[in-house]
Amino acid sequence: MRITDKIGDIASGVYEKVLWDEVITGPIPNHVAIITDGNRRFAISRGLSSNEGHVRGKEKLEDVLEWCREIGIKVVTVYGFSTENFSRNPEEVQFLFELITDSLYELIEDRRVKDNGIRVKVLGKIDALPKKLRDAIKKAEEETSSNNRFRLNLAIGYGGRTEIIDAVKRISEDVKSGRMESGDISEDTFRKYLYDGTIPDPDLVLRTSGEERVSNFLLWQSAYSELYFSDVNWPDLKKIDFLRAIHSYQSRKRRYGS
Repeated sequence: MRITDKIGDIASGVYEKVLWDEVITGPIPNHVAIITDGNRRFAISRGLSSNEGHVRGKEKLEDVLEWCREIGIKVVTVYGFSTENFSRNPEEVQFLFELITDSLYELIEDRRVKDNGIRVKVLGKIDALPKKLRDAIKKAEEETSSNNRFRLNLAIGYGGRTEIIDAVKRISEDVKSGRMESGDISEDTFRKYLYDGTIPDPDLVLRTSGEERVSNFLLWQSAYSELYFSDVNWPDLKKIDFLRAIHSYQSRKRRYGS
C-alpha cells in the first residue's frame, strides 16, 4: 500500500468516527427505505458478471442492516425486485429469484435474526413469483412472526402504482358488496388496503448509484419522506456513506407541508 493511500485510510477512519459520534446523538429515523441500485454497474466497473454484482449487493445488504441496528433504526424496507424487473433477461431474473430464495432460507437459519428480534415481511405481487420463492417467503414470515424488535421488509415483485391500484380494486369490491360506504374512505382506511398497512411511513428513502428518482417505490408511503441520493453503487456503499445519509436526514427540518 502506498503511503498516500494509508494516510487517506486513516483520515477516512477518523472522519467516520467523528460522523458516528454526531449521528448517534441526533434524531434517528425510525424507518429507512432503501433502493439498492447499481449492482450491474458495479459489476461492469469491476469486470464481473451481472450475477456476481447481485451477489455482492446481497452481501452489502447484510452490512447495512447491521449498521441500521447499531444506530437504532427499527424498520428497514428494501427494494429487492420491482415489477419492472420482470422484463429483464430471463436468465438474470431466474438467478435473482434463486438468490432471493436462498437468502431467505439463510435468514431463517441465521442466529442473529432470533437474537436481534428481526421480523421479515415481503411486500409485492407474491402470486406472480415462482413457487420455490413463494414457499421461502411463507416460511421466513412464519418463522420470524413472533420477533418484534426489528422489522425487515423486502419489496419483491413490487411496484408502488400496482400496490395503489390493487388497493383501489379491493376498496371498490368492498363498497360494491356493502361491506363499506364510499364516504368511509379516508387516508387511514386506504392504508389498510395496502400490501401491509401496519408499516410506518419511511422517514428516509436512500437510493444509491447516483440516480435521483424513486422508481415506483412506496409511492403512497413516501409522500413526506426525506430523500437522499448517494453517488456510489450499492455494493460499494461504505459505512461512512451510510452515516452521511443519516446525518443529512438529521440536518433537515421536517414540516410535513405546514
